[in-house]
Amino acid sequence: MAPDAKPVTVDTPAAIDRFLASPSLSDATRRAYGADLRDFARWLAESGVGLREVDTRALAAYTAELGRSRRGLAPATIARRLSAVRSFLRFTLGPERVPEAALAPRRARRLPEVPKVVEVEQLVDGLAREGPLGLRDQALVELVYSCGLRSAEAVGLDLGDVDFDREALHVRGKGGKERVVPLGEEAALLVATYLRDARSVLARGACDALFLSVRGRRLDTSVLRRLVRNPHRLRHGYATHLLEGGADLRTIQELLGHASLSTTQVYSHVDARRLRRVYDRSHPRS
Repeated sequence: MAPDAKPVTVDTPAAIDRFLASPSLSDATRRAYGADLRDFARWLAESGVGLREVDTRALAAYTAELGRSRRGLAPATIARRLSAVRSFLRFTLGPERVPEAALAPRRARRLPEVPKVVEVEQLVDGLAREGPLGLRDQALVELVYSCGLRSAEAVGLDLGDVDFDREALHVRGKGGKERVVPLGEEAALLVATYLRDARSVLARGACDALFLSVRGRRLDTSVLRRLVRNPHRLRHGYATHLLEGGADLRTIQELLGHASLSTTQVYSHVDARRLRRVYDRSHPRS
């Protein structure tokens, strides 16, 4: 650049519009990012900061503004807004211009809400009704709990993923990561009953999906959400009940398909309670 040349300025609203028009964004992401980035653009204008001048100090100042009491934003909301801003900056200025410093406040880690075993039993029993759908729904919900499945993993199962001989279930998880989990006796019984008495009634032509809709197609996760208000609670219950029964966090990590142990450590409060009971029962000076 010539010594007397002025740096090229960037029209922030126009840059935001170009970013939001990217086909890589879903409609939901586009709506959420749009509101977040318009707020960021207002802050830049009020602060007299040009888009090309955004650096770690500027982002830290914006983060501090989001955290001021008059805004009252939760840590998760601040983290989401910063994520939107970083994505926008990477798209507009290039990845090398995006500060990597961790700026978002640490989120308060809420303990997962866990159903009691008797609650799970009542839930599965309550799905029993005449016809193939009752058998399907019982098998589906029991499998989610007994194998600690995510909703998408459950509806993504194929017939070949159930191995009754080895009492195992083949699961395709996030990011294409695969795992094999034990198939419990109760789940095996309900799935076998569904396969014997219900699936053939629902089937319409060739479909490898384990769980079928009334039209003979693979289920989507909305069906599971209609059966269970928060299906992820069953996965939390799976992990918690295993820990309370003596399983260690590393084993739970593998069974849940967590890439990092830090994700599984949200259950460490359960492990701490169990260890305390073992200590009180076993140590001479407890």
